[in-house]
Amino acid sequence: MINRALIVGVGSIGRRHLRILREFCPDLDIRVLRHSGCAEEIDYSNGCFDSIEDACRFKPDFAIIASPPSEHLFAAKALTHVNTHLLVEKPISHDAEGVDELILLSQDRQLRLQVGYNLRFLKTLQCFRENLIDELIGSVYSIQCEVGQYLPDWRPDVDYRQSVSAQKNLGGGVLLELSHELDLLSWIFGNIFSVSAWIGSRGSLDIDVEDSAMLQLKFESHVPAQVTMDFLRRDATRTCTVVGENGTLRWDALRGVVEHFDPRAKSWNEIIRDRPSRDESYLTQLRSFLHSIETGTASDIAATGEESLDVVQVIDAARRSSAADGLHMIVRPL
Repeated sequence: MINRALIVGVGSIGRRHLRILREFCPDLDIRVLRHSGCAEEIDYSNGCFDSIEDACRFKPDFAIIASPPSEHLFAAKALTHVNTHLLVEKPISHDAEGVDELILLSQDRQLRLQVGYNLRFLKTLQCFRENLIDELIGSVYSIQCEVGQYLPDWRPDVDYRQSVSAQKNLGGGVLLELSHELDLLSWIFGNIFSVSAWIGSRGSLDIDVEDSAMLQLKFESHVPAQVTMDFLRRDATRTCTVVGENGTLRWDALRGVVEHFDPRAKSWNEIIRDRPSRDESYLTQLRSFLHSIETGTASDIAATGEESLDVVQVIDAARRSSAADGLHMIVRPL
């Protein structure tokens, strides 16, 4: 039985998780962990803790960790020691150090460790993946992904410079904030073997993290990919285009469309169109997580701790590459 839940961090994403969880489980005892104090009443919660020690004494059946990435592992490891299943917001941490310890702790205690790459739960991305696996376009020649949006537009009602995305010490920057692309590419095409990268700042956002990144990836299958990420683009975009021997397949997340260019008809054909509410992928992710806890079986869609460690290792390798003027870096030994 699932009776007690904890939300770690009550920033914008933490409050979203809290609201969705309350709507889905109206009778659940949900507490929050907020290190800045509990003077303010938190909507949808049954109470507040201001220390990890008090939160662990609550012994939650599961926790959603939505604090800044640089703080994820501290709370996650403590909660694992009191047998708490974990849904950790992406990325699993700001770098790879210590992530393997969390994975082993969870495995030793037979706990679920799921990471919040919620785009996997979009019907359009699942359709995109299935058509590539089914070889709709045959052998894959190349991949190009673009993701960008002007950072001040993300949450116009707050100072973007105070957000996690804008602060290095909290785990901000485009590589970590927009790491969905690295996760979805690995989910579809397998492990990323090597990376060459340029990472830097091209805008005037007055932040201490990179606002742009350009990555060249190679998978273990030797398929090449290009990924561009930025906090600068005024025309918000999130697309992935795959060129193959039998045409091109394109996923446009913001339009909610998957399209196939058929070389025989010399035209684009729409395969699926689905634009869910912003909450839907988070709710589907939550359902998957709770089902995994209740049944003791792993989800075949959700990102695992191991997969999410791979993403952070790619990011670490990209940083090394950029520091070495774009030298190709091996992500991990084969």
